[in-house]
Amino acid sequence: MGYATGEARQDLLDEIAQAIDHLGKALADLGGAYELLDEASADRLEEELFRPVQLAYGRAKRTHASFAGRYRLPSRAFSQPSPGAPSHGVKGFLETAVEAVDDADHVLVDLQDSMMPVEVGDPELRAGLAEIREAVDHTRARAREFMRGFGR
Repeated sequence: MGYATGEARQDLLDEIAQAIDHLGKALADLGGAYELLDEASADRLEEELFRPVQLAYGRAKRTHASFAGRYRLPSRAFSQPSPGAPSHGVKGFLETAVEAVDDADHVLVDLQDSMMPVEVGDPELRAGLAEIREAVDHTRARAREFMRGFGR
């Protein structure tokens, strides 16, 4: 390995934080969409989209904090961003939420493909990354199916 294990662990932690930030953005946008929907549609959005992303967000934060704690690295607090303007509409919020989830997934895929979690990580970290990705695995398809009920 070309650099110190401590530095590699910090880089890994920073990558996970980047994914968490993307998932936080997705949650904010899903919350923005939720506010524009009638009760039945909002409940459906919560069940099909918000909960899986919220689960991934929580798991990512726990993975981040746990890994930082095991290796005595500085952890960080994550703030929840605000959704965009209501003028984005439900479709606009869903599109940006899906993009944010895709961005988080790309960060995690690149991280896993790099083998860094194997080289400097541990089994708990690898399991956490897999659980995060599994939770949001079908977000794009779920959003597309959700929007079918709204037409174009």
